[in-house]
This record gives sequence, structure tokens and C-alpha cells, in this order.
Amino acid sequence: MGKNFKMVAKTLYGLEELLASELRELGASTIETGTRNVSFEGDTGFMYKANLCCRTAIKILKPITAFNVFKEEDLYKKVYDIPWENYMEAKGSLAVDATVFSKQFTHSQYIALKTKDAIVDRFRDREGERPDVDLDHPSLRINIHIDRNICTVSLDSSGASLHKRGYKTESTLAPINEVLAAGMIMLSGWKGQSNFLDPMCGSGTILAEAAMIACNIPPNLNRDEFGFETWPDFDVDLYELIEVSALKKIRDFGFKIYGFDTDTVAVKKARQNIKNANLQDFIDISVQDFFSSKKEAEGPMFLVFNPPYDERLAVRDIEAFYAEIGNTLKRGYPGTQAWMITSNMEALKCVGLRPSKKIKLYNGKLESRFVRYEMYEGSRKASKQ
Repeated sequence: MGKNFKMVAKTLYGLEELLASELRELGASTIETGTRNVSFEGDTGFMYKANLCCRTAIKILKPITAFNVFKEEDLYKKVYDIPWENYMEAKGSLAVDATVFSKQFTHSQYIALKTKDAIVDRFRDREGERPDVDLDHPSLRINIHIDRNICTVSLDSSGASLHKRGYKTESTLAPINEVLAAGMIMLSGWKGQSNFLDPMCGSGTILAEAAMIACNIPPNLNRDEFGFETWPDFDVDLYELIEVSALKKIRDFGFKIYGFDTDTVAVKKARQNIKNANLQDFIDISVQDFFSSKKEAEGPMFLVFNPPYDERLAVRDIEAFYAEIGNTLKRGYPGTQAWMITSNMEALKCVGLRPSKKIKLYNGKLESRFVRYEMYEGSRKASKQ
């Protein structure tokens, strides 16, 4: 087995604990949660596994060095001194992204540019040729993180963000990020123990993530590529071993996942995305207005959905719309746990039900609440007895 090294997994706000427990279950050690990130240790095989199997990670970074920076010249010089020829060839290509929390350094794009200059100059000085910049499919992605005066340089083992699972070829107007969708389902406590409904399913993201959770399918199985596949030390046999082992853990699922949407175009797109992910056996999607629906099957059910916020998807009377969500749950969905995310706090008050849980998340840049309504069979008092 290879040596263990430190890695950092980036995630969305509010999903840090979920990611830490995913990493723990996969076998990581020395796990520490931060804000929007979790650091951990593992070997090269574990790095492959984390990219393939983590539902709530956006990136898996491999730090290679850290140093103090007080001015731009420090950054240029220290980056220039890194033996980049160990990580890529002069005829390769690179992309740099930077995040900066510092008084001295305020412009992340400028920091990324300065880093790129240092790397390119090193190759030109040593080998007479220089790598190109390729933002889409570089042979090496580099991440620079400056916190006050400490600069950490990492290799990005993921490549494109891990929310790009590979199944979503069709998108609707206000799609939800796949990592956020998976995180919401995991926060709801649903693991496949009952039927599941997304009554406003859009392009089907929540449905696809739910089916993969229920069947324990690795979320990034459908991706075309990971960043580490273009590294000089990529071990294809080891990766295939990890993939086979993850596939052996897939399990069957004895319930059904349903999706509704009133928009026929959205339903068509959702069906295509579900088909791309090979999940059509587990998911039924229909053109249906949630407000005129009721729970069909006996037994408990989970609802997880992302209604319009009146931000990207305009709704004529958003408060009446949210009041109708509450009425539909009361009238048609006894014995369910209903979870929804919204950034529209005023409209949320119009649901007319008291949430038993509220979790702060962000949907893109919108500060949101993920809320739970418990719909009891009969009266609440009777169900407690």
C-alpha cells in the first residue's frame, strides 16, 4: 500500500458533517471539519475512492506545499521553485484557480495569473518550451489557497467539480446542484427505507441522487474523467480495482421513487437524465400537478423538493403558491416526512405548517432554509399514543 498523505475535500456550507461521515465510512483517517471543507488522510487508492464515491464533495485537493507570502514577489518565487516537472510535462496544459482570504492579496484571478506565470517561466527556463493554459481539460489543475499570509498549493485530483456527475445532459431553468441534492436527501435521513417523492422534480436531479443513495451506487460512476487520470503517476489498475470494489457494494432497493412536474418539457428532460444514469428501473416520472395529487401507496413516504423561490423561476403569486404546498401536504399526504428548500423566507411563512426542523444551506449564492414538516396520520396526539 502507498503512504498516507493529507487531502482536503471541499463541500457546500452545511454539508461538512455529512462529508466527514462519508469519508469516515470510506476509511479515511485524521478527519477534521472546517467551513465548507474537511481535511483527512489516506493513500492514493483512497484519493481515487473519495472522488468516485463521495456524494457531498465538490473537490478532492492534494496539498503539495505551503509557505508564507507577504508580497506578490514571494508568491512568484516560491511557486517557481516547486519542481513542477514532477507533476506534468512541458508540452502538457494547466489551469489554476485561487481562493484568497487576506488583506495583502485581494484579487483571486490575479493570484491565479501570477501562479501560472511562475510555472510557465520555470518550464521555459529549464526546457525551452512551456505548457499551455487549458481551462476545460488541462493535464494538471492547480489550486492556490491564501489565508492571511499562508499560501497552500494543491493539486486538484477531481478536475471539473464533482457535482458534474455526467448524467445531466438536459437542464431546466433553475436546476439544483447535484451535491446539494444529495446532501439534502442525506440530511433528511432517507436511505431507501420507504417510497420517495419529488413533487416538483424539474430536470430530475433529486430523483437521480435519491436512487443512487438507495442503491449505494457511486455518484461519479458516469463521469468521463477525473483530474488524477492525467497525472504522471496515475495507476489505472489500482483505479479499476477501486471501481470494481465499489460496484460490488451496490444493493437492491425495494420501494419506488416518484417525480412529478407540471411542465412536459421538464419531464422529458428528467426522463432523459434518469436514462443517462441507468436509473429508470427505480424512478417513475409523470406530468402531474402536485396540488391536485395525493399519496397513492400505503406506508410511510419521504418528500424532498425544491419549489420555486420567485428568483429564477417567477411565480405569479408566490405566497398563495406556498400556502397551497401546505394545504396539499395536509390534505393528501398523511404519514409523510416532507422536506423542502427555499430562499424565500416570507413565502415560507405562508405554508401554514410548523416546521419540526430548519437547516441553513445555500442554493448557489442564495441563503436558504431546508425545512421538515411531519405529516401525521390522523391527529398528532393520536399518532403519539
